[in-house]
Amino acid sequence: MNLENTKAQMRKGVLEYCILSILANNDAYASDIINELKEAKMIVVEGTLYPLLTRQKNAGLLSYRWEESQQGPPRKYYTLTDKGKTFLDELDNSWQDLMSAVDSINSNRSISNS
Repeated sequence: MNLENTKAQMRKGVLEYCILSILANNDAYASDIINELKEAKMIVVEGTLYPLLTRQKNAGLLSYRWEESQQGPPRKYYTLTDKGKTFLDELDNSWQDLMSAVDSINSNRSISNS
């Protein structure tokens, strides 16, 4: 089994959650989202991000607005909707449950390997 592939799949599984978390702090342009994900080592390329943003927008979790840019064409800024905020709260709870379950399994592994 390929370790890098498994790690990429794990990141991919939480990418939508991370996008919503970023937008919970501030509205953002796609490049800003990509930069923040890269800084967090959640490596992503534009070709991966845009379909996720579109899916989240179509689900009513995000909306967007166009803003004029001094450096070129207008930019699309994404914002979390009320539905997106509620969904993110639910994901936060699920994430905590998942981390607890993994921690429990890992602590059991550590005990049995001692």
